[in-house]
Amino acid sequence: MDGILNLWPDRKSAGTGKVEDDFQPYLKLALLEGRTSPLGAVIVLPGGAYTNRADHEDMCVAKKFNELGFHAAVAEYRVAPYRYPAPQQDAMRSIAMMRFYAKEWGVSPEHIAVLGFSAGGHLAACCGTVALDVDRSAGDGIDGVSARPDAMILCYPVISSVPGITHQGSINQLGGSRAADRDFLELAALENQVRPDTPPAFLFHTATDQSVNVENSVRFARAMWKKGRRAELHVYPEGPHGVGLASDRMDVRTWPELAANFLQVLGFPRAQR
Repeated sequence: MDGILNLWPDRKSAGTGKVEDDFQPYLKLALLEGRTSPLGAVIVLPGGAYTNRADHEDMCVAKKFNELGFHAAVAEYRVAPYRYPAPQQDAMRSIAMMRFYAKEWGVSPEHIAVLGFSAGGHLAACCGTVALDVDRSAGDGIDGVSARPDAMILCYPVISSVPGITHQGSINQLGGSRAADRDFLELAALENQVRPDTPPAFLFHTATDQSVNVENSVRFARAMWKKGRRAELHVYPEGPHGVGLASDRMDVRTWPELAANFLQVLGFPRAQR
């Protein structure tokens, strides 16, 4: 079943309350039909440096995870001119909405993963760290539902805010006028924000990524292991930034199956193919 749902009943009640354009964040559904038992779900967060949402990291990824046996959706979240915490509120609202409608949609409410690319990977990692403390109230029943993801799939993610390692454009767009403030930079450095309850993470990166240094994924995986959290890291020897599904690369294109196996090991129910 495909469909589109607005994330917020009244966008002025979310985020800063200031509407700077007419964009309404929404959730695009890609639900498997005809299922007799609940399945795990993956919510996709496309990359785009917090300035846009990349088409090649959008619904095609959701459909790929349908093929791998999971329900899926794409969260079309706010980007610049919106700043932190607007994208994080949209992502967390997406998770809570998926859990709120889990019975109706045939989703296992304890098996909802968030999957993000590049800046979307930063956003996905926020969902298991700093965004757990973000106010996402909208005055409806979804407010009372947990927005914590049960797993994170982080694809060549922006993680650090350290110069020379971070993707500065993403940090600048997320922070706006706060981008150089020490408090914001500490908040945005997600390798330092791993918590005792941070969900398990699957990460992949390419060693030759010239836009987002592979050290971002390495730092997050190390932080997870240090805290005793489960993390699986795959570094491919070659490949540019933004490979998406990497259907034209024999090596990197293995990542969706590896991520699906990671979810299955965590207990995510998946349809037989």
